[in-house]
Amino acid sequence: MKEDQRIWQVWADLLYRWGAQDIIAELLEATGPLNLLGAQAVYFGQPLLNQILPEDHLDALANLLEDPEEIQAFSTFLRQKRSID
Repeated sequence: MKEDQRIWQVWADLLYRWGAQDIIAELLEATGPLNLLGAQAVYFGQPLLNQILPEDHLDALANLLEDPEEIQAFSTFLRQKRSID
């Protein structure tokens, strides 16, 4: 889990630079069961996506999308980071 949180921090920093943190948090929470399809797409596309993203980031993304509790935790993480910054 510590490794995933390190990766979450990288993602959060990037999302904040783009100003997309709230949109991503809302999308993750709103898509519900569709997140499982997203996880499967990450697994299926991993050979191609490895050219763009590190494997540990892809694994963390797939794990996040598979687990509703992780989705809620990441959304909360994004919102808490905003209140701290």
